[in-house]
Amino acid sequence: MEEGMGTSEQLPVDEGSDNEAASEEVFDITCNGIESDGDQVLNIEANELGTTAGQILEFESHEAEKNCEHVLNFESGVPRDNSHRLSEFHSNGLEDPRCGDTAINDGHTGSSLGKSYPPPVVGMEFESYEDAYNYYNCYAKELGFAIRVKSSWTKRNSKEKRGAVLCCNCEGFKTMKEANSRRKETRTGCLAMVRLRLVESNRWRVDEVKLEHNHLFDPERVQNSKSHKKMDAGVKRKLEPAVDVEVRTIKLYRTPAVETSGEGSSDERAVSSQIDGSTHLKLKEGDSQVIYNFFCRVQLTKPNFFYIMDFNDEGYLKNVFWIDSRSRAAYAYFGDVVVVDTTCLSKKYDIPLLAFFGLNHHTETLLLGCSLLADESFETYVWLLRAWLSCMSGRPPQTIITDHCKALQNAISEVFPRANHRLNLSIILDSIVNSVGEVGESEVFHEVLYNTVYSSLKIDEFEVAWEEMAQRFGCRGYGWFQSLYEDRERWAPIYMKDTFLAGISIDQNGEFMCPFFDGFVHKQTNLREFFDIYDFVLQKNHQKEVVCDLDSKEFSPVLRTRCNYELQLSKLYTKEIFLKFQEEMVLMSNCSGIAQIHTNGPIITFMVKERGVQGDMSDARDVEVTYDKIGVEVRCMCSCFNFKGYLCRHALSVLNYNGIEEIPNHYILTRWRKDFKRLYAPELGSSNIDISNPVQLFDHLHRRAMQVVDEGMVSQRHFMVAWQAFKESLNKVRLAADKRVS
Repeated sequence: MEEGMGTSEQLPVDEGSDNEAASEEVFDITCNGIESDGDQVLNIEANELGTTAGQILEFESHEAEKNCEHVLNFESGVPRDNSHRLSEFHSNGLEDPRCGDTAINDGHTGSSLGKSYPPPVVGMEFESYEDAYNYYNCYAKELGFAIRVKSSWTKRNSKEKRGAVLCCNCEGFKTMKEANSRRKETRTGCLAMVRLRLVESNRWRVDEVKLEHNHLFDPERVQNSKSHKKMDAGVKRKLEPAVDVEVRTIKLYRTPAVETSGEGSSDERAVSSQIDGSTHLKLKEGDSQVIYNFFCRVQLTKPNFFYIMDFNDEGYLKNVFWIDSRSRAAYAYFGDVVVVDTTCLSKKYDIPLLAFFGLNHHTETLLLGCSLLADESFETYVWLLRAWLSCMSGRPPQTIITDHCKALQNAISEVFPRANHRLNLSIILDSIVNSVGEVGESEVFHEVLYNTVYSSLKIDEFEVAWEEMAQRFGCRGYGWFQSLYEDRERWAPIYMKDTFLAGISIDQNGEFMCPFFDGFVHKQTNLREFFDIYDFVLQKNHQKEVVCDLDSKEFSPVLRTRCNYELQLSKLYTKEIFLKFQEEMVLMSNCSGIAQIHTNGPIITFMVKERGVQGDMSDARDVEVTYDKIGVEVRCMCSCFNFKGYLCRHALSVLNYNGIEEIPNHYILTRWRKDFKRLYAPELGSSNIDISNPVQLFDHLHRRAMQVVDEGMVSQRHFMVAWQAFKESLNKVRLAADKRVS
């Protein structure tokens, strides 16, 4: 696109523009040169990360506490090559950091706005109530409002505080008694607040947040408010370090390790859960320079690029996570189901790569982030998942699929407690086959296993069939076989009928999406080769998506039935999804008999008799389908809609039987539509911004501009329109500035 964008118009160079730094979404990394500090700090220049529910933040001192906390900060500079250590920073040159630090770098802004406190979000955690109060108080002071304690509660028969609500000082209204006083009315019924709750006896968590205020901010007036006055000097020093370059430090909360032990997907790898402060990436000579060069290059070419580094107690690079701007934007459309691919870790590849990926509207894999990990401990996975969640605006996936690693499973329960966590069925089936020795080589065993897993329509059918299989082939003595069965609710389709998988599942034909780097990364692939491959694979997949979009737009399928459902969705679904749906339409002819067996008000239960594959009634089966006449909702016991994202032949037959001429819109998912415009640009979020806050101003303008940039790259005509709009906008802004001066 970039190279083929020819134009006869000479693009003028803007004079007096300082956009070289500001036009790119770049967060640089540095340290503030406080060599006496045990903490390596990274200065925050924008508060995008603070809007996430997944990143858990704490504020701490820059004093020389030697406490080796994990501290985040954003300014400028990136680690240089030091063979195994990424401890020297390009800007202010802090050397030999002594603490396990986490460095976040987000290509979001080029301006130095380190004064900003991130706004509170659900999920933030603090080590004490005082820390939580002081954080919200400082955030309020900086924004321009005061706070007070609206309510608090203690443990029964104890003075120990268990929870509290901190609200804006303008909350509520005067009482009748207070209304008669001569004091000026300052309350406006403002609803801004945070609700805090004590968890696990030693941490305070933000449970509820309301950010909207119904009044103007007055930073000067609130300086004398009661909440800001009573902030003692010690607290001020802790939250606002008195150094030459003021910076903010945010600690990414790291959950203490718990006793976890588990086995891997197929090789029964043991995962240590103990925190090892000396663990670090096993980098070869020159690898750290490769990482540095890659991040520098990508930051300059791809706006909104995000990465975060984690250092151990001795200053060695422990973990690193990154994601490009397109993947971050694509998550808004395809983040409902996410797969965590640990192939390189479980099979001991030379590069300890972990990748997040999903499925796009053409059923092609879509990269949603990468990481290099020093180990597979619970603590490392918690760090990774929180880092990933932080750059996804705190929105966890609806369903997350992993292998059988216990440490990873426990970390998901910690970070994504509400997500549906399921195990990769293809890996589980391979593990079952490999766990039973010579029995697994039998074709008969394979056939029985697959029939048990895929053909069972009810839970008791599956469990009876499994018991018969275990007895027939003598599998009970294999511990791993039994362990997988005990975890069956996470992988057996019969237990996942209420779990949305959006096509990221396997059927009896063995369909399962391949890992994103499948065929490109091998066991001996080194880090330098991988980063070259990374760019190539991303570009290849982007081009493939563009081609598929064009194919779907021009696709006019040959209809194979006379049913209107097929014609309806041929105009809406992408080519790949429609061809899959068309197979269901064709198989409707096998659903010969529909009988009503039960009625409960508007909800009717039907039994659909489906002939076998060869159309023979001898192997016919009965499939139960419920239908709600009022909501026009249909649910089949095969759960095709949840598994694949489109209706099955049984549900379609029932809709047709009840005279429904078109498939209801709630069964036509946006993620599969070819007529839906997907804009791979950063989300705009709320339009309510504080015009006195330069961070919010920059953030809002930059995101708007990036939308125009993304639209402008669609074609040459789009490009010229966008370019003209930018020129006109810049002239209008300069004209407004000139009028103000005069």
